Amino acid sequence: MAEISIKGVLRTEFGKGASRRARREGLVPAVIYGHGEKPAHINLPARELGVALKSSNVLLDIVVDGKTELTLPKSIVRHPIKLTIDHIDLVIVRRGEKVTVAVPVHTSGEHDRDGILEHVHHTIEVETEATSIPSFFELDLTGLAAGNSLYAEDIKLPAGVTLISDPKMIVVHLSERSTAVEEVAVVAPAADAAAAPAADAEKKDA
Repeated sequence: MAEISIKGVLRTEFGKGASRRARREGLVPAVIYGHGEKPAHINLPARELGVALKSSNVLLDIVVDGKTELTLPKSIVRHPIKLTIDHIDLVIVRRGEKVTVAVPVHTSGEHDRDGILEHVHHTIEVETEATSIPSFFELDLTGLAAGNSLYAEDIKLPAGVTLISDPKMIVVHLSERSTAVEEVAVVAPAADAAAAPAADAEKKDA
C-alpha cells in the first residue's frame, strides 16, 4: 500500500473564519488524534493531500515541527459542489497494529451476458495490519449466472486479513433481463363494422 509523507503546520487560529482563510491559501484544516495523544490541529497543503488521497487507504506520514506521526485518513469532509477537501481527520496508527478498514472491491471474469450486473456494495470491511492494507480486492465473476449473487465470503483474502463485514453481504448481483413483451393495443374493428351497416341503412331510408 502507499505511504506518503506530507509536511504540515500547527494551526494558531480556529473557527470558521480561520478555516476559510486557510482554504483560500491552499491549505486544508486537519486534526490528528489517537493512541492517547492530545489532538493536534494542523493545516496541510491541499494539492499534496489531494494527490495522496487518490490512493485508497493511504498511510500518511505527517511531519510537524520535526515530529512525524503515521496516520490513516478517518473522515474526509468535501465541499458539496466543488468536491474540494474542506477538512480531514487523521487517526494515529502504529506499525504492526491491526486496524479495521473498508477496502474497494474490483471485479473480473466473464459472467452470463444475459444478465445485468449490479454492484450492491463497492467495499468490504476487513481487519489487517495498518501497514499492509490492500489497495483493493478482486472478485472473480467467471461463470456467474443470471439471477445469482456473489457475497463477501466469496472474496479471496490474503494471509493476515480477516473479514469483518457480514459474510453473507451481497457484493454483486446479476439480475435477469426482463423477457416481458409489451402488449400493443389494437383498435377493435367492431365499432367500424357496426357503423358501416348503419350508414347504409340511413342511405336507403333517405
